[in-house]
Amino acid sequence: MAPRLEEFEVRPNESITSNENTTTTTTRQRNAAAAPLIRREEAAKKEPQEIDLPIVWRNVAVFTMLHLGALYGVYLCFYAKWQTLLFAYVLYFCGGLGITAGAHRLWAHRTYKAKMPLRILLAIFQTLAVQNSIFEWSRDHRVHHKHSETNADPHNAKRGFFFSHMGWLLMKKHPEVIEKGARIPLDDLNADPVVAFQKKYYRLLAILICFVMPTVVPWLCWSEDLTIAYFVPGVLRYIFLLHITWLVNSVAHMWGNRPYDKTINPAENLFVSLGAIGEGFHNYHHTFPMDYAASEFGAKYFNPSRAFIDFMCFIGQAYDRRTVSREMIMQRRMRTGDLAGHSHNHDSNEEREYDY
Repeated sequence: MAPRLEEFEVRPNESITSNENTTTTTTRQRNAAAAPLIRREEAAKKEPQEIDLPIVWRNVAVFTMLHLGALYGVYLCFYAKWQTLLFAYVLYFCGGLGITAGAHRLWAHRTYKAKMPLRILLAIFQTLAVQNSIFEWSRDHRVHHKHSETNADPHNAKRGFFFSHMGWLLMKKHPEVIEKGARIPLDDLNADPVVAFQKKYYRLLAILICFVMPTVVPWLCWSEDLTIAYFVPGVLRYIFLLHITWLVNSVAHMWGNRPYDKTINPAENLFVSLGAIGEGFHNYHHTFPMDYAASEFGAKYFNPSRAFIDFMCFIGQAYDRRTVSREMIMQRRMRTGDLAGHSHNHDSNEEREYDY
């Protein structure tokens, strides 16, 4: 067993006599031997600490049952009425808008403003997606942007595909996520009455909107079988939307091109944008998180979320959309992107903070 380092320290005020020369020499030798250990200990404190996060077995059980139910829902699709399949797609799209145009672009990044009717609608859509409350989703996403690809990132992609995709939900949060997440400003979320109401009644609202409503509507409106109604527009639609959203955290942080900033992991991934209704232009989004479009391109280029926000602005429900000028985009590409004249070396263990 290694001796404690503090045992090798020499007190500066301690007097040394001629009779203590031998002891002094021995102490100095011990201090010299201990110095490398102290330096290594200090260096270790500066490096990211990899720890084994405890598995939350309750979450594992819940997700296992839901995925089994989703697989059964795939089978039942062959027996479902066309109205049920269309209804499931509409719910998937609305839930997606609740995440993209709602929790993400409105509440987490404040890229535009919305009037009360639109805020309520987006809150209903976001509850339909059941990816935690608006408050929790926005808080975790701000931490993700502030400390991207570090231990403080809730779904750090550097821990591997499965962890960033869904594994982070199956285990306890890293202590740094909690520690640094507590420093994220959340005053705007706390002051929002829609966010506060949803947060207070979230569990009840989630059950009613995500599972009860999708089951009852097909049964009442076009006499769909209750089992099919529950497993297809209910469970299958829910799990499918979860995986589409998770692809933004995993695939779009690993594969694709990086025209705006080559020093970060997030990438432009058209495949993800197709499913996530415009959220796959991730290199742009992490470079310019303040842009309401989350993309340099127009609404027609696989970005239905931008089209939805533009339409809401047209009818007077959304306003103050924030954008990034073409000049700023070009300047950034010349400095850190694919137009830069030099390579960028980024230490993978370096702790960096970003804007959100």
